[in-house]
Amino acid sequence: MSSEQNELTQTPLLKIWVPWVHSTLSRPSVPQFTNSPTVIVMVGLPARGKTYISKKLARYLNWIGVNTAVFNLGQYRREAVQTYKNYEFFRPDNEEAMKIRRNCASNALTDIGAYFTKEQGQVAVFDATNTTRERRGLILSFAKEKGYKVFFVESVCDDPDIIEQNIMQVKLSSPDYENCDKEEALEDFLKRIECYKMTYVPLDEEKDRHLSYIKIFNVGSRYLVNRVQDHIQSRIVYYLMNIHVTPRSIYLSRHGESDLNLLGRIGGDSGLSTRGQMYASALAAFVQSQSIRDLKVWTSHMKRTIQTAEALGVPYEQWKALNEIDAGMCEEMTYEEIQGHHPEEFALRDQDKYRYRYPKGESYEDMVHRLEPVIMELERQENVLVICHQAVMRCLLAYFLDKSADELPYLRCPLHTVLKLTPVAYGCKVESIFLNVQAVNTHREKPPVSKWINVLLSKAPSPHPAPRHLSWLPTAHQG
Repeated sequence: MSSEQNELTQTPLLKIWVPWVHSTLSRPSVPQFTNSPTVIVMVGLPARGKTYISKKLARYLNWIGVNTAVFNLGQYRREAVQTYKNYEFFRPDNEEAMKIRRNCASNALTDIGAYFTKEQGQVAVFDATNTTRERRGLILSFAKEKGYKVFFVESVCDDPDIIEQNIMQVKLSSPDYENCDKEEALEDFLKRIECYKMTYVPLDEEKDRHLSYIKIFNVGSRYLVNRVQDHIQSRIVYYLMNIHVTPRSIYLSRHGESDLNLLGRIGGDSGLSTRGQMYASALAAFVQSQSIRDLKVWTSHMKRTIQTAEALGVPYEQWKALNEIDAGMCEEMTYEEIQGHHPEEFALRDQDKYRYRYPKGESYEDMVHRLEPVIMELERQENVLVICHQAVMRCLLAYFLDKSADELPYLRCPLHTVLKLTPVAYGCKVESIFLNVQAVNTHREKPPVSKWINVLLSKAPSPHPAPRHLSWLPTAHQG
């Protein structure tokens, strides 16, 4: 294999930072490096959206390639105490319960240390109330001993409507209130909040001026940011200042079938086929039937998405960031031609499709970084229709559905199908709507892992042959 090909093909590298397990330094003096792992510590009363923020933040960081995990203290507590009785467990004068809660926090911190040490974790989100200075001091001591960075995220909310909505939508359906009357559950949970209020000490601008944190007031009406330490924390702040909880839907659609789709050729900038034009009309009828309030329409700079949007008869915005993956020297080739002319490249892409970069082109990993501004703007918006391309749609879908880098390149994004994404409490509801216009199937299944190495060693053709792209395949609902 040529040196040029080696340079063009990316491979994952393990993180080189490791804790100073065998250091001769005393534990309190373990240094904090620039790339030391970060513990994000949630702070706030119950029903303030801490778990929502934790899950959403972890999803974003994992999507951009920062290994992140959430450690929810409620899960540790439920494992330690199999049966929840009532709010009295959370009374600050309940010594037996306080001991259990401290042990749960200690176990969670131990697991965070193991995550950083054994699983190449980079960020851990400690999802708990952490409402006392004592608890936050314990976390800071743990982090100092290990050489970790700490960033606090406090959610402050005094809007009764927001609090009630969070309780009704999320808290009453938690395992604590399984098979419990809703009115009784609501009363108990409100008493639980009062228990926490007895000892709640918010982060203080003066007393905590040495700490790194962001305070979020009433789900983003105001922010207070203090002592951001590094690039990761800057991205966390930027992300948290862009998200909102206003009900909305995001519609993802590929362009109508193109002329190059019919020929089985990747990339290029061809126009719509006859069926692609039919889909554009069907999409226009669908959008009109939905009566979507203040809908914004985004396309790429490529002809096939613009032609699809033109049929809608509404204003649309073009994003260069939404252009299809650049296949470099493989542009406008069929998979069969790539396999025949560049068998090693074809096999390498099968080996690691997410990180593989087309010679003089892009990888899916490159695309994720290219699409980050699009994600940020989608988080700021309300109802949006994004008319894009297969690889682009996979990247966007992976973000909203929390899919891994290995899963991302194989997500099914068929032609002539609209995916309606509606954010819900801790995730995203997906509706797939096929608009009844047939199209070619452009999806290629993930090849068997076991044969990759043999392909590379023998320089033989891929054991998972390129699919034949036949224009008459009526599989638009599968592609």
